[in-house]
Amino acid sequence: MFNSLSDRLTATFKQLRGKGRLSEADVDATVSEIRRALLDADVALPVVREFTANVRERAKGVEVSAALNPAQQVIKIVNAELVEILGGESRDLRFAKTGPTVIMLAGLQGAGKTTLAGKLGLWLKEQGHTPLLVASDLQRPNAVTQLQVVGERAGVPVWAPEPGNGVGDPVSVARSGVERATVAQHSVVIVDTAGRLGVDAEMMQQAADIRDATQPHETLFVLDAMIGQDAVTTAQAFADGVGFTGVVLSKLDGDARGGAALSVRGVTGTPVLFASVGEKLTDFERFHPDRMASRILDMGDLLTLIEQAEKQMDAEQAEAMAAKLGQGEYNLQDFLGHLAQIKKMGSLKSMLGMLPGMGQMREQLEAFDETELDRVEAIVNSMTPAERATPKILNGSRRQRIARGSGTTVTEINQLMERFEQAKVMMQQMSKRGGMPGMGGMPGMGGMPGMGGLPGKKSKGKQPPKAAKGAKNKKGRSGNPAKRKQQEREAAQRAQQGGRSSDGAAFGVGKAAGQGGEEPDLQELAKFLR
Repeated sequence: MFNSLSDRLTATFKQLRGKGRLSEADVDATVSEIRRALLDADVALPVVREFTANVRERAKGVEVSAALNPAQQVIKIVNAELVEILGGESRDLRFAKTGPTVIMLAGLQGAGKTTLAGKLGLWLKEQGHTPLLVASDLQRPNAVTQLQVVGERAGVPVWAPEPGNGVGDPVSVARSGVERATVAQHSVVIVDTAGRLGVDAEMMQQAADIRDATQPHETLFVLDAMIGQDAVTTAQAFADGVGFTGVVLSKLDGDARGGAALSVRGVTGTPVLFASVGEKLTDFERFHPDRMASRILDMGDLLTLIEQAEKQMDAEQAEAMAAKLGQGEYNLQDFLGHLAQIKKMGSLKSMLGMLPGMGQMREQLEAFDETELDRVEAIVNSMTPAERATPKILNGSRRQRIARGSGTTVTEINQLMERFEQAKVMMQQMSKRGGMPGMGGMPGMGGMPGMGGLPGKKSKGKQPPKAAKGAKNKKGRSGNPAKRKQQEREAAQRAQQGGRSSDGAAFGVGKAAGQGGEEPDLQELAKFLR
């Protein structure tokens, strides 16, 4: 969503690096670039004016002139102002002290209210609440049926006394839904209301009548994050006609320029509470202004990444995996379970995009084929339990059988086994240094099989042992003539492959810990994403 804005801001800040002192001309030029970037992102003009004025005032003040690194101080100011226009501190939902909490959803047709009702219901259910969905959208064809399907998938009951499709009174349905929740002791009621193709008096009146009938504790305005400048007009019209206490941004995973997210709070003064970031019911998260600002400035969002890992990964299984790593007993059966946990976390591209600095390699990230993990999973699934537990028994005939069963080649199996062994060594070292099992050494995620040494800190693994007495140390060649000849053959093969080293970590990224000690940087990750 914010790719274009992020790229523009990152390019602007690069021009400041290395300057020991910033002149007024430097500040003015930087602010002008920021202004153009925000306008290109469809941010509302009043918000842009306020933002750039605040940045210019603070950038020319004492906090920059007295700073040891003025350029970094300017970036810090921009980050702080981004957090402010995105809403400042995160706000929780307000729950009723007694009786069910009523949450009303409002917005234009096509904004994604019905699907979002299911996502919010599932999220509340995971928080320990007992939600009830109320089908008060009786205008749109099959809206009631859609909510029933979504509710069933989310495991949340739906109150739908009317069939919809133009039949029934939405106000009486909303009122009876609250009464039903009170009798059945549901803690939260989510009222899905009708939308229209545009802002009109009839829609506003119906939404106002439902509001008056249910007295909601929260009225959430569902805003399509892809509609650009029109988001400001729509949000203001709803604020004047119905009023709302919070905003939910839908379709935040789209490729629009993101101006709606940066404008709605500045125009209406109402905070963004949630964001829908995908099509699955689980693609729903709290909106944290500080984390979103960090993403925009290409500084990553490691907190969200860690939360996703903690949510999807079983603690007991992680402890057992850590114990196996420490004892050197990690095998392909463990790797298969490991891979399943990684896939539960969602899109690998999305996870990688939360790492700092990933904006520098956006093209490689977008071109990355996530089906590679499926191919690896197919290879391991084609093995027998004995082969997964003891990979050393994989001789030539077994590898040919596995290749036929998985639709791959023996070469791919050989590469997987080589990189698996290297990843296992690296994961052992990450485990000893306190890395999180299942995510490698956060924040670099360097130890995860299938992801290799992603951007992280410089390896501090043990250096290769010194050569035995009488062995030749020049260029790391062995003193054993047969072994030295094998090393020379391998070097020739690498040269024929375009200079690529075969001793990368899992699936060709970075070096295995302790094998050269080179830093697994973005250049290495670029090779992985090709």
